[in-house]
Amino acid sequence: MSFPHIPLATSAIGSIIGFLGVMAWRIREGRTAVTVRKIIIPPLGMATGFCMFLAPPFRVPLLWALIAFAIGAVLLAWPLLATSRLVRDGDAIMMKRSGAFFLVVAALAAVRYFARGYFDTIMTLQQTAGLFFVLAFGMILRWRLSMLREYRMLTAH
Repeated sequence: MSFPHIPLATSAIGSIIGFLGVMAWRIREGRTAVTVRKIIIPPLGMATGFCMFLAPPFRVPLLWALIAFAIGAVLLAWPLLATSRLVRDGDAIMMKRSGAFFLVVAALAAVRYFARGYFDTIMTLQQTAGLFFVLAFGMILRWRLSMLREYRMLTAH
């Protein structure tokens, strides 16, 4: 399975469009109450992406995947945890983000974009995609588990 070479400009434009779409979704999502379902569905849905590793071109050594997961869960999740929290608003639980939240998300996207350029020189495009998926999954999983714990504390009677 091979992929045609994608020009750098096309990749950059695609990344920017994807980033803007995620930011718009995050803004819209922040205006509605948080529920357990809204907390757990994103990582469960994202977990289906692990099916990519059924295809041999995406496979990476297990140690690389564990390191990527740890970097996402430990280092990259920290800014998300530090810039967002849940608060009670009457009967609803709402996400409250600091003004730095979107800056943190933009910085993480930039780090990912520029690091990808380096990793594409030492491994295949598919392997790079797989590692960055595992890294993002580690980040999202830790953030959402922390959010679930915070939600449970706020709703405990």
